[in-house]
Amino acid sequence: MYKKIATGFFAVAATTAVALSLPAAASAASYDRSESFGPVYAQRFLAKAEGRVFVDWDRRGRSNEVTVSGRLQDLDRRSYEEGGKCAYVSFQANDFHRHWNTVYTDRYCGFPGSERISFREDDVRSLRVQVCQVGPRGGFPTNCGRWEYLSTR
Repeated sequence: MYKKIATGFFAVAATTAVALSLPAAASAASYDRSESFGPVYAQRFLAKAEGRVFVDWDRRGRSNEVTVSGRLQDLDRRSYEEGGKCAYVSFQANDFHRHWNTVYTDRYCGFPGSERISFREDDVRSLRVQVCQVGPRGGFPTNCGRWEYLSTR
């Protein structure tokens, strides 16, 4: 009799343990996410960027890998002699120690075309993007739009 009660007790305990572990596993999988961003514009809508952010968290939620892909587009119809400029994009990542670092910049010259944006960064707490314009030979970015904050959670 005691053997049947003990066996039943252990079966219930094992079933409960399995049931309690399932929500934890499901919540770990929920850390992986994908979200679109943009369009993000420079001032006067003369350049834009848009794309997707993919975030892959580890099982414990302590580390991640962020992958960004998208397009940078030059919308300035003016020639360079007329003052036309190139599209410029900057991404900054806030790491787990709360420091902002520039992790990717690119420029594209060539209205009406676009160029692919693609980069990967580890251990990102938050991410932001800003689109500006820059001269065809480089220099300091001008006509910058506002920073747009992208979700990594």
